[in-house]
Amino acid sequence: MRRAKGFSLIELLIVVAIILIIAAIAVPSFLRSRLMANESSAVASIRTINTAMISYNSSYPTVGFASDLTVLGGVCTGGVVPTSASACLLDTLLTSGTKSGYTFVATGTSGSYITYGNPVTPNGSGVRSFCSVQDTIVRVSLTPLASCDGSITPQ
Repeated sequence: MRRAKGFSLIELLIVVAIILIIAAIAVPSFLRSRLMANESSAVASIRTINTAMISYNSSYPTVGFASDLTVLGGVCTGGVVPTSASACLLDTLLTSGTKSGYTFVATGTSGSYITYGNPVTPNGSGVRSFCSVQDTIVRVSLTPLASCDGSITPQ
């Protein structure tokens, strides 16, 4: 009898099983990497907001710190001059309040400011929340934040 060329059913099942085992190992690692990337982006965004707040305070000392994120943003192209109402210090993505799976809030007065970022979906886009005040130290919390004070652990 002539033997047929090709793979047997058992050989194909073994190959599929190996692919499924590799996928079972790779997917959680990928998800963890994405979560860590979102958290790193959140810390960088908090630092960017810190820099923008200090620049705003230096540029407009009579106003103090910006009242919110939208004041730090604005579109300043085509010869438009930045103002205290539209300082052009942050990009439009960050001034919208959502970036890389985190929501950001910043509020300021004449003498102080706070900024914090919480994951949009806890354990999905990030695990930790981050915040900072005018001392520019980034603090971390395992629970969502509504404010920031010195009792939160620095990053």
